[in-house]
Amino acid sequence: MEGAWDIAFLLFQVWLSIVVGLIVLPAMFGVSLGFTDIYIKVLVKTLEWATLRIQRGQKEQPTLPLQSASGIIEKDDGSMEEEIGELRRSHPKNLAGGDFTLCDAFYFCKKGIENIVEDQVTQRFTSEELASWNLLTRTNSNFRYISVRLTIIWGLGVFIRYCILLPLRITLAVIGLSWLVIGTTLSNDRCFLYLSHGMHNRENRPKKGGICVANHTSPIDIVILANDGCYAMVGQVHGGLMGVIQRSMVRSCPHVWFERSEMKDRHATAKRLKDHIADKTKLPILIFPEGTCINNTSVMMFKKGSFEIGGTIYPVAIKYDPQFGDAFWNSAKYNMVSYILRMMTSWAIVCNVWYLPPMTRQDGEDAVHFANRVKSAIAQQGGLVDLSWDGGLKREKVKESFKEEQQKMYSSMIVGLDCHETSPNPVPPFSPTSLPV
Repeated sequence: MEGAWDIAFLLFQVWLSIVVGLIVLPAMFGVSLGFTDIYIKVLVKTLEWATLRIQRGQKEQPTLPLQSASGIIEKDDGSMEEEIGELRRSHPKNLAGGDFTLCDAFYFCKKGIENIVEDQVTQRFTSEELASWNLLTRTNSNFRYISVRLTIIWGLGVFIRYCILLPLRITLAVIGLSWLVIGTTLSNDRCFLYLSHGMHNRENRPKKGGICVANHTSPIDIVILANDGCYAMVGQVHGGLMGVIQRSMVRSCPHVWFERSEMKDRHATAKRLKDHIADKTKLPILIFPEGTCINNTSVMMFKKGSFEIGGTIYPVAIKYDPQFGDAFWNSAKYNMVSYILRMMTSWAIVCNVWYLPPMTRQDGEDAVHFANRVKSAIAQQGGLVDLSWDGGLKREKVKESFKEEQQKMYSSMIVGLDCHETSPNPVPPFSPTSLPV
């Protein structure tokens, strides 16, 4: 028995020596031995081969109709006025001052059914669907058995991810956390191996006394950005493992954590933020104005609070490559421990980061329009869909004001008023709970 323990201890020493000698020490001095680059190149070639093999198998075998690239169903992009006008072709009426027509009800029924099947909000809180399988256990709905060779490659991938990459990443994480506790930092993000990213337009990096705002996909957004600069963070108080991390972080830097449900706490948070940016010697504040994680396909409504406190806004666009792993954290489905396990058993987490030119509030521009302008710039740069919906709909119901706007829009068509005069804010598209009935 003692011999077995001696062998196990020897193997552990060899393993630790390899990890420290080939990964940790070079990372400490900012040197890369090229292992990550080689790993990514081999992985890309393997996934390209798997994609070609899947495509060939789909041609050889009868297949079911694949899901539409834009979703489960195809939707019309026309306005309410255009689509109702199309319905009224058999009984023309002047929409500007028209009367109610019974066929108008079909428009609302159609929109209701479409959004019950697939609305614009719910699909943003599920994992992004891939065009082809990436050999992960968490596959897309279009995959099915293709060949023995592809199945063997998948099995080999499971062994590599769980028996080699997972122990390696756990070892590196333990070493990294231990050294951070004693004040030592690792200067090269490649020591974690599974984090690889491209930083673009680094001359626009946030400066002290400024506010950095970014779209939010995953808790590791912070890790990605922190590898290129230091930030004071603002966010909601969490429980569990995330709460432990938050309490540890606040000991080293004046981060701001708040309870979203407490109004008094929100006012106190706003004051602390104003005091922070007033001191140009303090680190820039990192804020995710969406308030929740979105699945790497879209940018949802930015909360206006971050844009009311003044100061210079430094927008940052973050876009992950889903080919190598799903970085999205579905907090309603996975706790933090489960999410970290999924990350550590992915092939890699690859992303691009764009630093956009700094933006300031224009004369006469309110916080809502400023937030929308920043959000649109981030969405355009990252190739993300720009949505007006509030990410809070992940856990809450649609506000009554949204329902009223849809009702006002239809009413204006009946009584002949300009619906855009009733509200200065754009009306979001339909959702299952915003029908004007």
